[in-house]
Amino acid sequence: MLTNFKKLFQGQDLTVGNTFRCLIMFSIPLLIGNIAQLLYNTVDSIVIGKYVGDAALAALGSASPILILFLVVFMAIGAGVCILVSQYFGAREYGMLEASIGNSITLIAGASVVLTIAGIALAGPALRLINIPQESYEMARVYLVVCFIGVAGDGFYNIMSGVLRGMGDSVFPLLILLFCTILNTILDVWFVAGLGMGVAGAAWATTIAKTASAIILIIKVLRVRGHIHLKPAHLRLRAPIVRNICRLGIPSGMTQGMIFIAAIVVQGMMNRMGVLVAASYTAMMKVDSFAVIPCQTFGASASTFTGQNTGAGKPDRVTKGSRQSLLLGVCFSAVMVCVILALGKRMLGLFTSTEEVIDMGYRFILIMIPGYIMIAISEVFGGIMRGAGDAVSPMWISMVGNVFVRIPITLLAVTVSKSVLWPAGHPYSNSVAMDICMAIQTILTLIVFSRGRWKTKAVISRKQEEERLPC
Repeated sequence: MLTNFKKLFQGQDLTVGNTFRCLIMFSIPLLIGNIAQLLYNTVDSIVIGKYVGDAALAALGSASPILILFLVVFMAIGAGVCILVSQYFGAREYGMLEASIGNSITLIAGASVVLTIAGIALAGPALRLINIPQESYEMARVYLVVCFIGVAGDGFYNIMSGVLRGMGDSVFPLLILLFCTILNTILDVWFVAGLGMGVAGAAWATTIAKTASAIILIIKVLRVRGHIHLKPAHLRLRAPIVRNICRLGIPSGMTQGMIFIAAIVVQGMMNRMGVLVAASYTAMMKVDSFAVIPCQTFGASASTFTGQNTGAGKPDRVTKGSRQSLLLGVCFSAVMVCVILALGKRMLGLFTSTEEVIDMGYRFILIMIPGYIMIAISEVFGGIMRGAGDAVSPMWISMVGNVFVRIPITLLAVTVSKSVLWPAGHPYSNSVAMDICMAIQTILTLIVFSRGRWKTKAVISRKQEEERLPC
């Protein structure tokens, strides 16, 4: 019993055993973790919406995509490192595994300094750029400034979690995430409801919880035994590793960047429609996040599974795992959609007591239901391609869908739907545009995936033998 318990906190070798069982054993903790992550992010909105008001909720909704857009740098480094770790782990290249982790720590430390300075300086101008309602501006600016002060905690938290997941350990990051969620909830209620710190209190709660969790994860990675033994020499940047991190990470980071650029542009359009619409949109996006949890979960698990088996030279397991990941992603997404249909209004009611906000938010969700299944398909196949080493194809697909489809169609829909009742455009035009965007992205993903070029993009290859570092 004790032995089995200890195994939960060790890296899982996804290159052996029943593929379906491997995916389930790795994905379930990841799914629970993603739900906990959403609860973590949602607590701020619930506490702010209930104790401060709709203007504060709109402030949080406007600030969040800007913050995440800045954090794309961390996402890029994390994505590259996670793919490297999974492939080197599968190939048993422990020397390169150690060096990759050490280089990621150095890169995150440097990026944190730059993001802190840039984020604090640009918070105000960025908010003005998206036409945030005047009554929400100062609250949103303060929220961003506090979050950027603690941005290093966010960076190390995500990178160290990615390192452990790349080695097949999805349980320990889950436990730390649960700890982070509980700590954030306690601090949120204390700072906002108890001390009356408002939006700034929510930001400090998030910063403290993420930093505490990051410290624990760093200690865990440094103490991993059997596979890695990090030394100061591993922190020195190595050109081959940095190149691979950039090759794999920058496209992944840009993929996320495209999504959040589109989100910021759309948020600006919604902000022009007033506080009621902005608050409804913010509440809807929080509930919407729960609908896409299975998509993101099985996309991430498919990426790690593909990475390890690509590194181990087992293409048959990749093919089998691809089909099973898709089945799991679609089925879990369908279940989550049913839950949201049944409980959607109650979930929206957690953020606000304003009936108009709840009704409008629920209508947003109803329009976007077809898109959730399509997201599952594109996320899983995109995860497989990234895990195999092809991060560029998903990047271009995301760019086409979000920049060249979603933004123009949303702008067109908003323009043609202007009326006396809605002088800035109809609120639901964005949801229709999102469905169209997802349909096009899914079609493109299926076409690119079926061509199979992603199978030739592995980091571990005989041609790259000269780039390997000595153990």
